[in-house]
Amino acid sequence: MDTLAKHRNSGFSLVELMVSVVIGMLALLFATRLVISGETNKDAAVGGGDSMQNGMLAMFSLSGDASTAGWGLNDRTVAGCNTTFSDQRGYALLSVKRDATDITPLAAVVIQSNNAAPDVISFNSGSSNAGVGSILMTADYGGESYVVGAQGSPYGYNNGDVLVVAPQSPDRPCTVMQMAGFNPATGHSAEMLLNTGGAYRYNPAASMAQAYAKNVTFLYNLGQPNLLHFHTWSVQNGILRLRATDLAGSEQNGASVSDNIVSIKAQYGFDTRALANYDPNPAGNGTQMLPTTNGGMQLTRWSPTMIDADGDGVVGGPGDYQRIAAVRIAVVARSKTVEKPNLAGQCTATGTLPTVFSTSVPNGVAAVPVQVNVAVAGDAVSWKCYRYRVFETIVPILNSQYRP
Repeated sequence: MDTLAKHRNSGFSLVELMVSVVIGMLALLFATRLVISGETNKDAAVGGGDSMQNGMLAMFSLSGDASTAGWGLNDRTVAGCNTTFSDQRGYALLSVKRDATDITPLAAVVIQSNNAAPDVISFNSGSSNAGVGSILMTADYGGESYVVGAQGSPYGYNNGDVLVVAPQSPDRPCTVMQMAGFNPATGHSAEMLLNTGGAYRYNPAASMAQAYAKNVTFLYNLGQPNLLHFHTWSVQNGILRLRATDLAGSEQNGASVSDNIVSIKAQYGFDTRALANYDPNPAGNGTQMLPTTNGGMQLTRWSPTMIDADGDGVVGGPGDYQRIAAVRIAVVARSKTVEKPNLAGQCTATGTLPTVFSTSVPNGVAAVPVQVNVAVAGDAVSWKCYRYRVFETIVPILNSQYRP
């Protein structure tokens, strides 16, 4: 008994020390795993919050533009018209195809579809309450410094207003001009002056002028130049950018709106029905026009690219743009936080590329899903190291079914 007590008084045995070390190491291992797991969960939560905030801002901006698109552009002679457009500050209309020919259509929404890569989307509208009305051009135009409308000064047309000169013949392009008031000379009050320079930024150079015949050409008013709502959205290197006629400094190169936006996608929603009360050749100009009866416009097909929606044999003709009832928009946002790779050096935050537009809405209309490439050019980090959120919405086109 004395010997055993002496041994115990002398300290721990080797076995006891080994057991203590093992228990301590296990506790340290569990604590380390707990810290790592907490950091991982924190990164995922922070990254999810970042992508949610950025994605919501981007979607709010795009859907807001889409909800006002088309104001003043719903007349059948304007919607989808290939348009000559010049801006001294550098804004340019989006170029797309009409069959195999490049055109710059003036329409509520224009989509430059890029397959898995981000699309480029334009939403266009005017601001004048007189925009849905038109006045007849009563004298031939061949590049003069004025255009002649109805006799006298028409109601709602003011100095600086942006005009669309639209011929009834679909093979002639429209032209955007800007009036500088009316000729004050006696007997010339119907002449809308077309000054250049300074505040009159939208008047094209003489070399761009189109010739228009009287009595078959109309003038439409889009309102004051600072309220002309021509917007083009794109994604460059993970940043949502906006080119706009009404945002100073953004006309040519665009302005940054939101970061960590890796893609925007859009699809046209067409009414492709063959309607019994169609007039295939109203006014003798070959432009088909949707009726306001038969329940109005109904969305029957989604497409990321322009189609021959009116069945006239031309893909991207004016009648096809007049058949757009809605636009479907998707935004893909990524987290700011880069998640760490596993022990094998592989990132597992995201395993597959996101897919958008996979649901069939409205009921009975087939979905056209698109898998989106979310890799950002120049980013040395794999796209799999980020988390992503997808935001989608459908926006009806303003006044699409109402034709003056």
